[in-house]
Amino acid sequence: MDAEALDELAGQLQGEAAGQLQGEALGGRGLLQLAATTGLAAYAVWAAVLMPGFRRVPLHLQVPYVPSSAQQVADVMGLLRGRTGKTADLGSGDGRLVIEAYKQGLRPAVGYELNPWLLWLARYRARRAGCEGKVSFLKQDLWKKPPLAAKLLAELPDEARVVAGRFPFPSWTPSSTIGQGLEQAWAYDMKEVRRAARSCTEGCAL
Repeated sequence: MDAEALDELAGQLQGEAAGQLQGEALGGRGLLQLAATTGLAAYAVWAAVLMPGFRRVPLHLQVPYVPSSAQQVADVMGLLRGRTGKTADLGSGDGRLVIEAYKQGLRPAVGYELNPWLLWLARYRARRAGCEGKVSFLKQDLWKKPPLAAKLLAELPDEARVVAGRFPFPSWTPSSTIGQGLEQAWAYDMKEVRRAARSCTEGCAL
């Protein structure tokens, strides 16, 4: 199955996946159920593209790969409207958010993805969009790092904004949010996140 066919198939499956995944965070069993209900084509995508990277993720941290819809891409870009500078997409999948961020002037735009097949697909999409050499996709295993929220809190500057799609940070209070269900995205301004963390620490100390 070539990249163009995978791209088309992912789009076809997205609507079906949305109904299965609405409001849920699925592990391996849920994904197998999804494959069963959406037919052999879903299994082909799972077996050929997703499983090689997914099986290396700790079970309690597994979340499904579902391509961002056009609405979710628009929502994420809306939460970043008016901002400039570098954009990094952690778990960039097929690269569509990174490509759109570059087109919207958020540069450099970099995607980090564990699955080599999705990296290949993202680079193919970038070439097709005329962004080859202008965006970057790097293979990075986030699960070997410290917990992501703690890492971002320790390393990002106060002016940074973190946008999470579908899966919010449970211990952070968002600065703003947009969309509903699978289309929902949350924005976290690091200055506010740090202020809340300090308040909690001081309150606990008292």
